Amino acid sequence: MIHSTVSRYDFDRFGVIFRATPRQSDLIIVAGTVTNKIAPGLRRLYEQVLDPKWVISMGSCANGGGYYHYSYSVVRGCSRLIPVDLYVPGCPPTAEALMFGVLQLQKSLYKQVNEDEKKCNKKTKYFKSKYIY
Repeated sequence: MIHSTVSRYDFDRFGVIFRATPRQSDLIIVAGTVTNKIAPGLRRLYEQVLDPKWVISMGSCANGGGYYHYSYSVVRGCSRLIPVDLYVPGCPPTAEALMFGVLQLQKSLYKQVNEDEKKCNKKTKYFKSKYIY
């Protein structure tokens, strides 16, 4: 994640600024192995983030447990705890993969916003009046 903020990739261009507080963010990036000890904290963090919120699971450890999949203390994927919107593969995932994942998430959000605007325009066009009272 730190590699993606340097000048070569520069996440600031895409509006991605890492924040450490859940009240100032709308995206959670889960990176690394999720253990049973950290699971309640991750769930609480997800509940503290304001709506709308999105989750990216980054790397094979967060996606499915990784090398430690068979350990008794490892959660087999963070999707068992919180709903995940996007999975970034790799071990470790590269900065390009994370950037591609964030761009895919932004694309899907733009599509949702455009569809909502079209629905609103269709609804309101019938209520517009030609006459000014």
